[in-house]
Amino acid sequence: MSTHARPLAVWLAAAPDAQLAALLRARGVRAEVDWLDFFDAAEALLDAASIDRILTQLTLPEATALRRAVDGHDAGDQTEALLALALLRDDGTPPPPVAEAVSARPEPQQSPQTIRPALSSADAQAHAAERAFTSVAALADVLLLAREAPLALLTNGNLAAGEKRRMAEAGMPSETADDLIAIAGVAGLVTTDARQVRLTAEGESWLVLAASERWAQLAESFRVALPRGLRTPSGGWLPVPTWPHQHPWDSSWNDRSTQLRRRAHLLGLIADDGSEPAWVLPLRDGESADATALQAMLPDEVDRIFLQNDLSAIAPGPLVPALDVRLRGIATRESAAQASSYRFTVESISRAIAAGETTSSILEFLDALSLTGIPQPLEYLVTQTAQRHGLVRVFTDDDTGRTRVVSSDATMLDALGVDQALRPIGLTRDAEGLSSRVSRDTVYWALTDARYPTTIVGSDGLPQIVERNPAPPRADATPETYAALITRLRAQQGPDADAAWLDRELEAAVRAKALLLIEIMMPDGSIREMQLEANGLGGGRLRGRDRAADVERTLPVKSIRSARVVAADTAS
Repeated sequence: MSTHARPLAVWLAAAPDAQLAALLRARGVRAEVDWLDFFDAAEALLDAASIDRILTQLTLPEATALRRAVDGHDAGDQTEALLALALLRDDGTPPPPVAEAVSARPEPQQSPQTIRPALSSADAQAHAAERAFTSVAALADVLLLAREAPLALLTNGNLAAGEKRRMAEAGMPSETADDLIAIAGVAGLVTTDARQVRLTAEGESWLVLAASERWAQLAESFRVALPRGLRTPSGGWLPVPTWPHQHPWDSSWNDRSTQLRRRAHLLGLIADDGSEPAWVLPLRDGESADATALQAMLPDEVDRIFLQNDLSAIAPGPLVPALDVRLRGIATRESAAQASSYRFTVESISRAIAAGETTSSILEFLDALSLTGIPQPLEYLVTQTAQRHGLVRVFTDDDTGRTRVVSSDATMLDALGVDQALRPIGLTRDAEGLSSRVSRDTVYWALTDARYPTTIVGSDGLPQIVERNPAPPRADATPETYAALITRLRAQQGPDADAAWLDRELEAAVRAKALLLIEIMMPDGSIREMQLEANGLGGGRLRGRDRAADVERTLPVKSIRSARVVAADTAS
């Protein structure tokens, strides 16, 4: 048991609850940790693994100041921060375990002089704006894919190869997909669970924003999520050239800072030559994002399209995002560029109707959007698809709990009954239709995937809209609550810290069968030293063999003034 834990335990016991909770949170302590008292807490915080974890999180100023303290100098303006992390004692010196861990680490390398980067030239700003626009549009494509079906992840958190291949086939830049997902994650647009990326409700709202508003939300989220070593007191960030130096004792920081610079580059926060575009200045100074300068360099968005007789649509420029998202719910986008093309199919129209669109809502939307009216082939496709939709109805039988599949077309039911693709859902034929033990929603999506005109109906017989991958709400990141732990530690806090510490020292010595050098007060008031091989503790008495007299002794603990472990080879 470390003797250095006692001063820290006393400090912890005297600290206010709020300060204790902040320390435990900063040190990454689990709220359910099984500490019994403040001595346990102090020993855990001075454990080598715990110290190593917090040292990797120190910023460059903190690491430099702590190294100075280890070398016998004052920690300066970082003293309070290091005290709050239990890396310094009240006298400004680090506990020996901390000093030992710091001494084994290299001297922090100072970053270049923190000068304001140069303002980008007109050409550099134009390239940065184009890159930001492209990244925002590509992220929208990724989110729409995640809305259709969750995206699979590898164990390292990157997208699976199959997902990237699907993106590449759709003309999306798959090489930046992992960074785009990370940018979306910090903005709360996606959530990751069970190695799947899913679109959130916030992501749904983001998709219908204008391009400049999309960018502003991403840029602000990126700034807020930056590691504290990169942030300034005003809420902005340090000059980008200094980023690689800001967490000197974190072995993974070089890769992490490279990732952050790459993502800042994708968002147009860094120009190709390392300069800063004009729209970055407010963000870097901790102010809200202002996309005015960026908006001036973005291509104009259009709100009209050309509908053609071959069931295709051409947008003569970047379509307003809200219109693009709805149009892509009705048609399949075939190409993405300054002028995008879309194609209407039976499947795309059926998908739109299953999502809640109707014949009239689709035609009204297309009529308002089209520069050329609605071609007759397209109107016919929408009308005929809507009429066929719902030919097969799926519902739950209230009496049996089984899923029922019915249709007015007996031939359709016969086809369903023999379709080999539907064997997994176990459809069985009876006089009234088909039934299955599989849940209603599973049967519905199986039939939909097999391209049958299917709808779900409720117990009232009316059609229902069922989302296949509903957007989950964003989970609030609630910090660990340490109230119960602190209450438990305080309950074990006795009035006599010296006696409590002595009891712990004796218990540890007995467990280790250690040799103790004990100072004991004799009945006449004199102090006597003896070496005792501790072998038992109980009933307020310590038992052990007296080395000098070679006899067993039992000593009252209340008479012991101090006890320390001595090495066997130094014993007299």
